[in-house]
Amino acid sequence: MDVLSWQIGEVRVTRVMELQAERTPDFGYADLTTDDILRESWLKPHFATEEGKLISCVQAFVVEAGGRRIIVDTCVGNDKKRGNPNWNMLHGPFLEHLAGAGFPPDSIDVVLCTHLHVDHVGWNTILIDGKWVPTFPNATYLFGRAEWDHWSREIIEEVRGDITRETAEAVINVADVNNDSIRPVIDAGLHQLVEPDHVVTPEVRLEPTPGHTPGHVSVVIESGGQKAVITGDLMHHPIQCAMPHVASKFDHDAQAARDTRRDFMQRHQGEDTLVLGTHFAAPTAGHFTPHGDVWRFRVKA
Repeated sequence: MDVLSWQIGEVRVTRVMELQAERTPDFGYADLTTDDILRESWLKPHFATEEGKLISCVQAFVVEAGGRRIIVDTCVGNDKKRGNPNWNMLHGPFLEHLAGAGFPPDSIDVVLCTHLHVDHVGWNTILIDGKWVPTFPNATYLFGRAEWDHWSREIIEEVRGDITRETAEAVINVADVNNDSIRPVIDAGLHQLVEPDHVVTPEVRLEPTPGHTPGHVSVVIESGGQKAVITGDLMHHPIQCAMPHVASKFDHDAQAARDTRRDFMQRHQGEDTLVLGTHFAAPTAGHFTPHGDVWRFRVKA
C-alpha cells in the first residue's frame, strides 16, 4: 500500500495512490521531447527514468482539517469503460488502500474535485447491482460551478455530435463520465456547486487556476503558520517547473494554462509553501525553487 502523509499545522494530508506509470513525452505533452527530459537531470530518480520516460501517478489526497475529512480528487475508479486502455475496466484495490490508511468511505465528509476530468472523478461512484451509486454516502461532493457549466455544455455538444475530442491515446467521452461518475451523485442529492474561491473549512480553501479546464481550481491549506497547496492539473509533472511553456495535450486553453502555471509558481515559490503535485510520483511533496526565470522542484527531505 503506497501511502504518504504530511502535517501542515493542525491539518494532516495523506496521499493514497491508485496507479503509477512511465510514459514517453508524446503521450501527454504537445511540445516535449525525450532529449528535453534527459537534459533535466534533476528529475531522476523520482520523476524520470534513465531512458527519459516521465514517471507520474494517479492519486488522491485526504485532508483532515477541523474534524472533517476531505478527499481531493478521486482518481479513475473501477469497472468503468474508458478510452485509455490503461484505465479501462479497472479492478484495483484503491478503496481497500484508502480504508487501510484509516479512511473507510463512510468516514469521508467532503469530496472535492479540482476539475471534472476522467481521472479525478472516477471513485465518486461504485457499481453495485448494475447501478452507479455514490462511493462516499455521507459526503458532500463539491463541484466548481464554472467547471460544471462548461462540462454541461460539452455533454450536450457531444451527444449532438457537434464536437470531436481527441486527447493523445485516451479519448475522454464526457457524456459517459457524466453518466457513471457525476450524474449519480447529483441524482442522490449529494452535490454542491461552489465558486472558485470557496472556503471549505477555516484552514482549507480553493484557489482559481483556470486553463487546463475553464473552472479548474487548486487547494490551499493554511494552519498554524504553515502553508501547503495541492496543484490539481495546472501542471502534470515537475518538468513543467523547468519548462513552464510545455503544454498538456489535455489542456482546454494551452496559453491560459501556461500563464496560470507561471503565476502559480511565482506566488507559491520558496520554503514557505509545501507543494503537493496531484500527479507527482513519490515523494510527491516539495518546493518550487527559483532557477533563473524558471524553477526546479526540490523534494521535501
